[in-house]
Amino acid sequence: MGDQPIAIPPDYARRVRELAGEAGAAWLARLPGIVAACAERWALRLDPPFPLSYNYVVPAWRAGEPVVLKVELPEAGLGEIDALELFDGHGSTRLLAVDREQGALLLERLLPGTTLAALGAGDDERATLIAADVMRRLWRPAPTAHGFRTLTDRAAELATVRRRFAGGTGPLREGLVARAESLFAELIASAAPPVLLHGDLHHGNILAAAREPWLAIDPKGVVGEPAAEVGPLLLNPRPDLLSWPHPERVLARRLDILAAALGFERERLWAWGLAHALLSAWWSVEDFGAGWEYAVGVAELLAGMEG
Repeated sequence: MGDQPIAIPPDYARRVRELAGEAGAAWLARLPGIVAACAERWALRLDPPFPLSYNYVVPAWRAGEPVVLKVELPEAGLGEIDALELFDGHGSTRLLAVDREQGALLLERLLPGTTLAALGAGDDERATLIAADVMRRLWRPAPTAHGFRTLTDRAAELATVRRRFAGGTGPLREGLVARAESLFAELIASAAPPVLLHGDLHHGNILAAAREPWLAIDPKGVVGEPAAEVGPLLLNPRPDLLSWPHPERVLARRLDILAAALGFERERLWAWGLAHALLSAWWSVEDFGAGWEYAVGVAELLAGMEG
């Protein structure tokens, strides 16, 4: 609406260029035009953007109602759009409008919007039960034909570690990588019938809301067995978890709670947690060449629980 200024914070622009190179720089050049066109088409009044990581996300107003405009990096694909359409507001924010060509989404804004991480170490059991409830509300049978990534795809991503390092594992401990590779193979070979998973459900992606007490945002859209959904939750809140008193006890208690609340074998949840932690560490190496230490730290705690 009108000539609203489009703010692109310098730190955000630098991160996008680091992650996506020349393609990211080209997208940044187009971004103000995309945002302005969406604001005009959907009659939005824009506020300053949220703290940004990869995608461009800005709070906005439409006819006096709070909404969110999100423009995704092209590398993000359309998994979030397709997932939100299938979730249809059950356990998640609602998708109000979409421009697939530009990767732009108009979303229900969740208010008050406090994240599950705000409950902190003192209320982790309650946070875990809330997350389990959101999981159950989200899951839908996997579509027969779909373009979502799968858990098999994620296992294949971890396999690229050894190709990158000529059979080695680079900065990641070989024993941990080997255990994660073995777990991925075992879990996928024995997987339960697939559902549509959020794919990145953790404390920062579960928000307090008015329509329902807690709802999810930012789904990746992954197809696989339900038990795999717990992986990101066990890894978070990041980086606070490892500074909490006795984080190994926190993780053990979470596994007990999740097994009881979701009806899955505790050992299987543990296995998905360890496999995901190593994959997350590898993503940090692959994308930035740094920052893997936290996920490895969580993986080591989980590995210490085996047996």
